[in-house]
Amino acid sequence: MANRYNHRQKHAVKLELQKQANIAAGSVADRFPTVSGIVIHMAYYRKAAIPLLMMRTVNICPASFAIFKMDCMIKTCDGGGFDLTSIVAKMVKTNAKVKKGVLVCQGTVDPLSPDHARIEYETVIQYKKASQDTV
Repeated sequence: MANRYNHRQKHAVKLELQKQANIAAGSVADRFPTVSGIVIHMAYYRKAAIPLLMMRTVNICPASFAIFKMDCMIKTCDGGGFDLTSIVAKMVKTNAKVKKGVLVCQGTVDPLSPDHARIEYETVIQYKKASQDTV
């Protein structure tokens, strides 16, 4: 019973920290006012006999929180995940529309396997059309 209580308490703390991080990040509209939408296609891979774990597409609208960190899909991973925040920020700064790449999870599962998971991603950003004022 005590173990279940500790798990619930840890989960509640984790949710509260995530809520605070979301609020601190602000919305996409606030942080990137020129963006009308972001689509991130990801393929999750793990070190296993069947490496492809999951394909995922995340659609982000202007009202979404401007936080682009995806958790590692390996349940026992400690401190890992895939943070695309700096990638998205750099794309917006340079007005880039498409970026492909690979991120390796830096979390720990087993000291002998630091490269236990990775994602291959394609990020597509749609920008608002400039309004054309006529005189």
